[in-house]
Amino acid sequence: MAAATPEGRPSAPVVVSKVEQRDIPIQVRTIGNVEAYQTVQIRSQVNGQIERIFFHQGDDVRKGQLLFQLDKRPFQADLDKAVAQENHDQASAENSRIEAERYTRLEKQGIVSHEQGDQMRTQAKADTAAVEADKAAAEAAQVQLQYTDIAAPIDARAGALLINLGNLVKANDTPYLVQLNQVTPIYVTFSAPEGNLAEVRRRFSSRQELKILAYPKGDSANPAVGRLSFIDNEVDTTTGTFKLKGTFQNRDRRLWPGEFVDVALELSTQKNAIVVPTKAVQSGQQGDYVYVVTPDNTAEPRPIKTSGVYENLTLVSDGLRPGERVIVDGQLRVVPNAKVTVESVLHSSQPIAPANVAGGAE
Repeated sequence: MAAATPEGRPSAPVVVSKVEQRDIPIQVRTIGNVEAYQTVQIRSQVNGQIERIFFHQGDDVRKGQLLFQLDKRPFQADLDKAVAQENHDQASAENSRIEAERYTRLEKQGIVSHEQGDQMRTQAKADTAAVEADKAAAEAAQVQLQYTDIAAPIDARAGALLINLGNLVKANDTPYLVQLNQVTPIYVTFSAPEGNLAEVRRRFSSRQELKILAYPKGDSANPAVGRLSFIDNEVDTTTGTFKLKGTFQNRDRRLWPGEFVDVALELSTQKNAIVVPTKAVQSGQQGDYVYVVTPDNTAEPRPIKTSGVYENLTLVSDGLRPGERVIVDGQLRVVPNAKVTVESVLHSSQPIAPANVAGGAE
């Protein structure tokens, strides 16, 4: 049971933490949006009927993996027709070449006129040109046939299937067949105040790696770690911010396209910063303050000046000294300058559990 104060009020049970001195990263904290590293909307390049589908929606697919196959028969027929026409014209061109050579010899012997010789040579050239046109037509038909096999152009994750087996599709039609999103690696896009632009540009242009921490919703203790990979070429005049983009390897798939995450961009490190758990900081009419527990276990309210926040810590620029004890839980029961009972002492990196002082609260 908590000891009673001279005024008869029982001393408040509290949890305290020592004021520490640490090297703290200076961060820009904001909200970011996760974007796929690459996005491809799969469409057919020819008209046809979907005959086979080789994946399930939501599957991971590999570059070059066959996704769809259209009915090949009309395209195969067009190719066969083009090849047959090429063979026919090839035979005609060969015959015209032989005739042109014969007429050239007869022309030299004076048996046929120059006009007849020119006609046969011209016909031979025309038939040769027709063969070249046939080859181009056959190649085009071959390409059209190849377009009936639709493969994945990237390693990605498939989305919802928008057109099912048996449907007729048109070239480059809307809607697309399926969307592929590359999620490893992945981007996180966010904006920072223009006051940080000079520092970010200086470090980015000097090829210093700028670390980015991304915290998915509900996971504030274990961020995904990436690096800054893009700075936009202008400042948004309506918001006074500039856009940044970080690249994350995302091998564990914690980040997902479209979700919002808390982002921290680390610019530099503040050496020997004085820090306290953020839960220790209270706000009053005169500004921020903390309860300092004196050596005789008295709760002394102390005004402080803060200079930023890092994870669960608040940086204190004035008002505290390393080693002092501040109350991090149980402040509601504390009377200024009254005695308190220290239930436990937490390291500043430990999570604060209100249950530690639950027994002394009414």
